[in-house]
Amino acid sequence: MSSDRGIVATGAFVPRLRLDGDEIEAAWGTSAPVARAAVPAADEDALTMAVAAGRDAIASSRFEASAVDHLAIGTTTPPLEEEEFGPRALAALGLESDSTLATATQSTVAGADAVLSAARADGPALAVVADAPAGDPGEAGQRVGAGAAAFLFAADGAVVLTDAATRSRDAPGIRFRESGSETVDGLDITTYERETIRDLVAGAVDALDVPADAVAAVALHQPTADIPHRIAKALPYDAEAVTRGTLVDEVGDAGAATSALGLLAALDASDPSSHVVAGCFGSGASATALAFEVRDPIRTGLSAALDGGVDVPYAQALRERGTIGETEVAGGGAHVSLPSWQRSIPQRYRLEAGRCPDCGAVAFPPEGACPDCHERVTFESVSLPRSGEIVAATVIGQGGAPPEFVPQQRRDGPFGVAIVEASAAGDSARFPVQLTDCDLDEVSVGDRVEARFRRIYSVEGVTRYGLKFAPE
Repeated sequence: MSSDRGIVATGAFVPRLRLDGDEIEAAWGTSAPVARAAVPAADEDALTMAVAAGRDAIASSRFEASAVDHLAIGTTTPPLEEEEFGPRALAALGLESDSTLATATQSTVAGADAVLSAARADGPALAVVADAPAGDPGEAGQRVGAGAAAFLFAADGAVVLTDAATRSRDAPGIRFRESGSETVDGLDITTYERETIRDLVAGAVDALDVPADAVAAVALHQPTADIPHRIAKALPYDAEAVTRGTLVDEVGDAGAATSALGLLAALDASDPSSHVVAGCFGSGASATALAFEVRDPIRTGLSAALDGGVDVPYAQALRERGTIGETEVAGGGAHVSLPSWQRSIPQRYRLEAGRCPDCGAVAFPPEGACPDCHERVTFESVSLPRSGEIVAATVIGQGGAPPEFVPQQRRDGPFGVAIVEASAAGDSARFPVQLTDCDLDEVSVGDRVEARFRRIYSVEGVTRYGLKFAPE
């Protein structure tokens, strides 16, 4: 390991919608396995959350996105079972197309794999762990959550990875998802499951070369709040250190992302010169442990991601997740061919506009004649700010949207659309947008909004992504 390469910035994302444990108890008449679970909205998935956390990390660093030349993503819930989604994240984050990509899936240890990939890369490297597992609402589905954490590695790191260790065992059936299924399952062999998790995670952590008395916080595998403490019984760490790195009770079981978010919590709770340990588990089974030395304070962004949120009823949480209310819709009134959509990716993902070299007017999208002087020119590329002001707004109710948007409306209800004006340093343009993450009754002309990378709609099995806008 390089003596000074480490984490220079981090990012975090937790969905705005939250399901309170009281709602779970009322629905099922049993104690809730978590106090609160984050609920991904109809337009959120592992990709959109990864982009949100990754942008947060880059924005809080000293680097421009174009300087990051390695992207590693860990998830158990990629948008498609077979398709590399790294290129979409690369484009949405504004990284160069020749950046190297590493994607880890298959199990919840994927988060640790992504972090190791970025830590061992050359140059600035971004690791993003994002997940949104699903489960039977009467079993695992009671506790599933969602979220994302990002770690930007470079020279002169504030938090340095000092050691890593792995352990594995042929132990299937603990946590798995069959091919073609979207639901996490398990055989519920309690003793077998707990012993396997404890032995592997504790074994990997115990192999780390780090003084136990210097460890301030520990983030362990945490599908529920009790599991980290069960693992810790085989380790020389006190309960308080484990609690500092355990936050599943606040976000729910977010799959690979839970331990990554726990690592952010551990970093928040640690002082310079202390150490932080992470122990991740993946079904199959394997465990990876990471040891970090905290050399300087670091802003994790976790508190901002956790704060706030909007509590929703249990039935709405099921609709947002698509557990109920899904439908197949034929046709497509707003259908844009995939090649046409692809050509407009710079505008849809990054708000790239064009400036007329003759009169200086800004065109968005940058095609056709100049909107001011009407000359056919080659536009100079400029980026519009990702925030703006609503100049007109309305609501699209049930039955008023093209067929592509019906699945979203069945899950999320009516949605708002607006004309937004974005301007900065003389660059200004107006364009239509879809609104998200807001109470439609409280959005009006003059409000400031900012861009969020989200799902737009799916056609022929291919999801179209782009920017929506939400209140600042």
